[in-house]
Amino acid sequence: MSTWAKQAARLRVTAGFGVAALYLVFSDPAAGSLAAAMPVALAGLALRTWAAGHLNKNRRLACFGPFAYTRNPLYLGSLLVAAGFACAARNPWLGAALGVYFAAFFLPVIHEEESHLRTLFPDYVAYARQVRRFVPRLTPAYRGGRFRWSLWQQNQEYQAVAAFLAGVAWLLLRLP
Repeated sequence: MSTWAKQAARLRVTAGFGVAALYLVFSDPAAGSLAAAMPVALAGLALRTWAAGHLNKNRRLACFGPFAYTRNPLYLGSLLVAAGFACAARNPWLGAALGVYFAAFFLPVIHEEESHLRTLFPDYVAYARQVRRFVPRLTPAYRGGRFRWSLWQQNQEYQAVAAFLAGVAWLLLRLP
């Protein structure tokens, strides 16, 4: 793992709290921005939920459900949630901060995770040829698999739901 990727993996949660603190201070939502942006954020949360219920980390190559459309549905879902919240906040600097955070912390981690998956699963190379990193396919590359709430819970996706609800509550409290 590259030096920065190691540091990014270790620091991304701490840095995320820093970005969240900026968000708490500088968000300035309005009813219209909230109404327009929350469908995007909800779509991201739904994508994360769907993905977490198909992901059996380091035990089975995830290539079903949303992983049949994009290799990184959890990160794509997070990006959609962040974009929704950035638009709801009505502060372009917060959107820029979220973009820099994603590029600086998530992209190196994704690259290293892919290296790990290539080592762990010989079929990963063929999978990566079929499914793009972020931009989803229009049709699934693989069929089968089923969503399992036990995997959703094992992957601690309830934390993302809790953070989402806390963010919505904060925006509602900040409404004029």
